[in-house]
Amino acid sequence: MKCEPIGIIHTPFKQLEGMPIQPAGAVGVEGVVEVFEKFRAGLMDIEGFSHLTLIYEFHRSRGYKLEVVPFMDTQVRGLFATRAPKRPNPIGLSTVRLVRVEDGKLHVENVDMLDGTPLLDIKPYVPEFDSHAEIRTGWLEQARKTVDQRKSDTRFN
Repeated sequence: MKCEPIGIIHTPFKQLEGMPIQPAGAVGVEGVVEVFEKFRAGLMDIEGFSHLTLIYEFHRSRGYKLEVVPFMDTQVRGLFATRAPKRPNPIGLSTVRLVRVEDGKLHVENVDMLDGTPLLDIKPYVPEFDSHAEIRTGWLEQARKTVDQRKSDTRFN
């Protein structure tokens, strides 16, 4: 599989340590998604959506372990039961709020990724497609309530 970045994500976060670990912990944090010229025609009609799911590369992630201690826990968990950034295929996703579109740039809020992150794809967030009424959140059931207070540390550097 070969992925070609379609743009770059600009955020205020220059270092991993201390940044939000999920969009819920980055409410109001502004960023700009710069879509490369040759892909800008694909932005047609995007301004009608309030939220977008950004799919991107964890470009500073190297290697992985199948058992990790995630940011929101102190216990070892299976990698695929977490959203830890060090993965066999270092792909991340975040749902952000679209503020406006200007000249191939998407001004967004609730960014939780590093500045300079390569953008792989954009999909519109549609609650009827992406939200589910009956869910289980496993080991995150209690921890997820404090995600807005959690920050990245050095465990995945």
